[in-house]
Amino acid sequence: MKVGGAVIFQNPLNQRSDYDVYQDDLRLGDLYEPLGFDSIWSVEHHFDDYTMCPDVLQFLSYYAGRTKHIKLGSMVVVLPWHDPIRVAEQVSVVDHQSNGRMILGLGRGLARIEYEGFRIEMGESRERFVEYAQMIIEGLEKGYIEYNGKFVQQPRRDIRPKPFKSFKGRTYAAAVSPESSRIMARLGIGILIIPQKPWEAVAQELNEYRTIYKQVNGGEPLPTIAAGWTFCDKSADRAREMAVKYIGGYWQTALRHYEMAADHFGKAKGYEYYEQMAKNLQGAGKDASIEYFLNLQVWGTPEMCFNKIDEIRKRVNADHFTGVFSYAGMPIEDAEKSLRLFAKEVMPEVKKLNGVRAEAA
Repeated sequence: MKVGGAVIFQNPLNQRSDYDVYQDDLRLGDLYEPLGFDSIWSVEHHFDDYTMCPDVLQFLSYYAGRTKHIKLGSMVVVLPWHDPIRVAEQVSVVDHQSNGRMILGLGRGLARIEYEGFRIEMGESRERFVEYAQMIIEGLEKGYIEYNGKFVQQPRRDIRPKPFKSFKGRTYAAAVSPESSRIMARLGIGILIIPQKPWEAVAQELNEYRTIYKQVNGGEPLPTIAAGWTFCDKSADRAREMAVKYIGGYWQTALRHYEMAADHFGKAKGYEYYEQMAKNLQGAGKDASIEYFLNLQVWGTPEMCFNKIDEIRKRVNADHFTGVFSYAGMPIEDAEKSLRLFAKEVMPEVKKLNGVRAEAA
């Protein structure tokens, strides 16, 4: 099994300067390759303190030059906010800079603040995502893009630098709603799981995804990549205390950024699934909502962290786990200590695990 690490640049309630947040998180990012991680990731978000990486491909380009071997993953590029031919060009540049180390993760976004900031109707997001994803996926294989769609009429133009190796087998998309999972199956790409709902529900939807994938594409889909907010400590009690404070704190920033308690949430076309999800969370109360999110994540002693990752691996056929180690204003010293303990005692054991399919064979 592969192990990655993510850097997300959170500055909740703007308690620090953005500059200081960047310096600390880049310091953590510089540790991933020396400590033996297989991949480094970041996320795309805009306009507020939730996370401050507005261009994940620019971030990966930076690390393409600072590293030699580690894979470079986008978690995710939010396609409706971009010109698809420019995304294809930028992806090809990162792949050239890194000698083919890019893992391409795509998504469609959820926050009103971001859609309004880019002057895009949220109700168009699903159609835009499918159209843009088709353009980019096909273009990276052919070396050019030509497309006549609802949103883009693209005359044939070459992607330069020309992609020098296939992105098949290394293209994923984040999918939370069941309909999104079906779309990814038809596109022939893997699933990147950013945990927001019970693993049992994720596993059930993945079964439908695999069935559709086999019907449309033939053969087996890629194993999933699973992410998780991670805290590792020798003491179970301290791990629990820190998880409640900081993983729970992260969850509060997500609820604010996505406005899950607002009347409009989940009302846009294509987001109907989220409306019911928000109702469930709102009815639970703050403490129960935090506990719900904690149960999805990876925290505890090294043994507890390993067992949780193994459980996730089995539930969703994951062969790659990506931990987020700095979030919600956690002091850099605590984040680094947790990261180093995880790398020393958890990661070597996780890497010994086979993918579920290989284990079954």
